[in-house]
Amino acid sequence: MIDSLPPLREVIAAHDLQPKKSLGQNFLLDLNLTAKIARQAGDLSGCDVLEIGPGPGGLTRGLLAEGARRVLAVEKDARCLPALKEVAAAYPDRLQVINADALELDVLAHLTPPVRVVANLPYNVGTELLVRWLTPKEWPPYWDSLTLMFQKEVAQRIVAQPGGKAYGRLAILSQWRCDARIVMQLPPGAFTPPPKVHSAVVHLQRLETPRFEADAAVLSRVVAAAFNQRRKMLRSSLKGISPDIEAHLVAAGIKPTERAEQVPIEGFCALAREVAK
Repeated sequence: MIDSLPPLREVIAAHDLQPKKSLGQNFLLDLNLTAKIARQAGDLSGCDVLEIGPGPGGLTRGLLAEGARRVLAVEKDARCLPALKEVAAAYPDRLQVINADALELDVLAHLTPPVRVVANLPYNVGTELLVRWLTPKEWPPYWDSLTLMFQKEVAQRIVAQPGGKAYGRLAILSQWRCDARIVMQLPPGAFTPPPKVHSAVVHLQRLETPRFEADAAVLSRVVAAAFNQRRKMLRSSLKGISPDIEAHLVAAGIKPTERAEQVPIEGFCALAREVAK
């Protein structure tokens, strides 16, 4: 055990916390695993940690046991609040729990830098949250790193290289502004209920400046259009972006007959700069 609180199975039974499929919940019950995930975020002793979807508090306890200065846990499911209140009592003044939708909450009002984000993200909002964290108007963002659990397939898309089927919008937005790597893999049996897929933890360390110059909103729009019809040539899939898209592609050093998966991040950033002119 990593602390004096009851095992998670007892916590779930005591509070009748059956995971809800509608909320994308899969609870991680092995506290040794949750502590290991927390360690992937590095030394947390001088950091505030943002956790989305703590559920019954398994990862929360791992973060606190590993020395996080303070944890802000955002939980949409009010059923989990009594269990999280018990965790807060065991770690006085180090855990703040907010019952809110992470997609709607302004977390900055509750955090003091430096900030690291560590979460076993609910499956139904994980990708949207990641894209939001990667595309703020100003860079660097409020967070130093993201240590996030996804379905293994999503994790592979984040670290993918050009030329393969996994390469797409997530790879470009992640690797444009961060160093991204898979640091852990977990089998379905580690969760309750066991999902039908394997999971993986991705660590994204922000860069102080993006690898290549581009406007985040324009790059997001170009990449979304390019990979929405990834089997088409870029001059076809991007024709809705600009009436001069073929000229923009040539100016960016991209062949108009190429497909999206063949273009490296640098090429898409160059194209975004051309489109923004």
